[in-house]
Amino acid sequence: MSGLNKTMVTEFILLGFPNLAQFQLLFFVILLLIYMVTLLGNILIILTTMVDPALHSPMYLFLQNLSFLDICFTLVVVPQLFSNLLTEKNSISFIGCMAQMFFFFSFGTVECFLLAAMAYDRYVAICNPLHYRNIMNRRVCIQVMLALWFSGIPVGTLQTTWLFSLPFCGPNKVNHFFCDGPPVLELVCADTSLFETYSLTATVIIIMSPFMLILGSYICILHTVLKMNSAAGRHKAFSTCSSHLIVVTLLYGTGVLAYIQPKSDYSPDIKKLLSLSYTVVTPTLNPIIYSLRNREV
Repeated sequence: MSGLNKTMVTEFILLGFPNLAQFQLLFFVILLLIYMVTLLGNILIILTTMVDPALHSPMYLFLQNLSFLDICFTLVVVPQLFSNLLTEKNSISFIGCMAQMFFFFSFGTVECFLLAAMAYDRYVAICNPLHYRNIMNRRVCIQVMLALWFSGIPVGTLQTTWLFSLPFCGPNKVNHFFCDGPPVLELVCADTSLFETYSLTATVIIIMSPFMLILGSYICILHTVLKMNSAAGRHKAFSTCSSHLIVVTLLYGTGVLAYIQPKSDYSPDIKKLLSLSYTVVTPTLNPIIYSLRNREV
């Protein structure tokens, strides 16, 4: 790893969606509507869970944080995308690219672990209901939330500082609509095998570790639910978990395809669509899914 970045590159050009150039205004309007729904939906979730005393439980504290995280996640990517669609200069400064990548990796890490914490909360509520208030007390929940939000900082810092310490010798056109790791890495004019190995390993750990906790939680939940004698109890348990399962499927489905699949398995255009899904579409669907599947919200 190079100690200093000996690059003459001071900015990057985000190529975005060149195949949609003739539909640029329509694309902007559609994204703007989606973004407004994202902000409105997630803000309503936050306000509802804050104002209603009946929703001051750990489950809704986690949901509140997920909504706030979705707003932060879209703020990292969408304003830059809007700027690129409305202006001919699709550039982002070197520092701006670093900052965008740092927050993208950080918030992505937090979301993976937050979904795992939500799964564990459901596990305790369904499998150990008598001890739920003792295990998931407010102090524990606040400590968990603080740990989750800080968990993304070392990941984002290491990934970003290492990548941008590598030399960029000239080409500065990023074949993406934001500064994601793989397309920026393609511009490095040095051996990147060590970084790629680390990046893939870190991605697998960050994605799969929470996923294994989620999977384990739901295996235990399913085992408990199947032993219930009450049909109403089973229905309530499945209803409580279904919204979370849908959100997990959306995030992990696109995340695995985008970051764990070998490079040759997808084109840059497919990668952009996958990225658009988890950076723009999924944050829009999350409040809708939780609202439709939960009558209390």
